[in-house]
Amino acid sequence: MSLSAYVPILFLFALAAAFALFSVGVSQIVGPKRANRAKLEAYECGIEPSPEPVGGGRFPVRFFLVAMLFIVFDIEIIFLYPWAVSFNALGLFGFVEMLLFIGTVLIAYAYVWRRGGLDWD
Repeated sequence: MSLSAYVPILFLFALAAAFALFSVGVSQIVGPKRANRAKLEAYECGIEPSPEPVGGGRFPVRFFLVAMLFIVFDIEIIFLYPWAVSFNALGLFGFVEMLLFIGTVLIAYAYVWRRGGLDWD
């Protein structure tokens, strides 16, 4: 495969980088520069900011469990994109393999749901 096949991809990355740099530069030039105490203060969803987190500074373990479950299921779903792109090339074998994969993910999801891993109480 020749390198000329990658020219459009490199052009797209260069265009995206140029747009990002242009947007940041223009916002610095054109944006308002009137800062006050309220604008410089941290915003915590309508709650008065405090130096200590609620509950003595410790997060509950359930928070981390839900975050890890989200990451695991999100990464498993990402595997569907390459499969969808090469669906015709994989044929029936690829279809059956993806059905097994989705079945495994659904079994894991049902197990986590049944055990209460998705409850936020």
